[in-house]
Amino acid sequence: MAYKKNLTFGLIIGTRNIFNARLAAEARPVLLDQMDKLGYDYVILGTDQTATGGSVETYADAQKCAHLFREHRDEIDGIIVVLPNFGDEVGIVNSIRLAGLDVPVLVQACDDDNDKVDVKSRRDAFCGKISVCNNLYQCGIPFTDTSLHTYPLESELFGKDVRRFAALCRVVNGLRNARIGMIGTRPAGFQTVRYSEKLLQASGITVIPVDMSEIIAAAQKIALDAPEVTRKAEEIKAYGRIPATVKEEKIRLQARYGVAIDRWIADNQVDAVAIQCWDSLEKNYGCASCVTMSMLGEKLIPSACEVDVAGAVSMYALLLASGNPPALLDWNNNFADDRNKCVCTHCCNYPKSFIRNEIEISSLDVLGTVLGHEDTFGVVKGKVAPGPFTFFRISTDDTQGVIKAYTGEGELTADPYGMDGGIAVTKIDNLQRLMKFICKNGFEHHVAMSRGDVADVLEEAADNYLGWEIYRHE
Repeated sequence: MAYKKNLTFGLIIGTRNIFNARLAAEARPVLLDQMDKLGYDYVILGTDQTATGGSVETYADAQKCAHLFREHRDEIDGIIVVLPNFGDEVGIVNSIRLAGLDVPVLVQACDDDNDKVDVKSRRDAFCGKISVCNNLYQCGIPFTDTSLHTYPLESELFGKDVRRFAALCRVVNGLRNARIGMIGTRPAGFQTVRYSEKLLQASGITVIPVDMSEIIAAAQKIALDAPEVTRKAEEIKAYGRIPATVKEEKIRLQARYGVAIDRWIADNQVDAVAIQCWDSLEKNYGCASCVTMSMLGEKLIPSACEVDVAGAVSMYALLLASGNPPALLDWNNNFADDRNKCVCTHCCNYPKSFIRNEIEISSLDVLGTVLGHEDTFGVVKGKVAPGPFTFFRISTDDTQGVIKAYTGEGELTADPYGMDGGIAVTKIDNLQRLMKFICKNGFEHHVAMSRGDVADVLEEAADNYLGWEIYRHE
């Protein structure tokens, strides 16, 4: 499942017969108006389908709601429960249980007004929400709470909570059905990026492998003057500044490789990819992989270096949470004696919009000294512009038989740094504590980052819905 912009929610309005059903009926147009304003589609019982105007109370109501949701199972990304009054917890939980959709659930409850607590006007949703959540817990149905225990449905908080819930649904549903491409094998000297394909599969993440020789062979069969190659070469030239010393033949060689990668990704319907970026490609074909990977990321297909499959999953999770192209970086250098700053870098393959500065497309620096600059064209170089960011990393712990993760937020700074490649100077509070956690728990030196603050979403997705162990760095 690629990044899904437009989401559909199953809506349940609860009511209870000892409370005024008018409160539930009045909430319906408010809820639907909110969903329309937020731009989400929805599935909800019609007003003529239950005795309370489409609200859910009885087991028969629950059966109708569940049947409706099952009919739209391929559309519904999450379920939103709204309690205008106490609500019948049995009717609500059975609607969800019988539907069997296995999607995230959000539970919202409405405020009482202090001057409207007579028998006909009181809601008691404050209490009813506890009962609904208790029943969801008993049935083993994970759910998401709103930012406040109760608030008016018209509140801006509702919009904020639904948007956050939408991001959560994208992460959970996306990862549960993710297809991760693995092109080539990891560098022999990088045992750090080993992973368990079986542990990933247990969470619904499928890995699709292909040997790098197949990609190289496919690229070599494409003529350098083929229309696809010409279009890709022009796309590369427009993507960044290329030194005048780079020959057209090298640009077309890179373009031909990019076309081969694009074809394989489309044929295999992968959502993110981990690529053997060195050194077979440089030795056996004659270019670097970075700009192809950067351009994939810009098109919302995250691409991880050094066949770091778990890194690709981490990048994809960040994309789903933020909607922004992520990058994969090394935790690489201290920043003088500022212990809350460090330099994160790669050769690099950062998407252009992650850098947000002018980029140069040229040859590898460090690896170029070994593999030759002539055979390593295709690297994106640039200094990452300042702004807030979220970091995220998963790791498959074979010894413990679990997937574990960490996440947190920080700032990309404008500090200058005299290193080539893709440079990001970062500031993270209590960075030393984070580094100790990473080292003690055997995490990789790669970390995924994206712009925006989405650590809350990733933390809940991993812990509450995916069952992964996660450390939230504060």
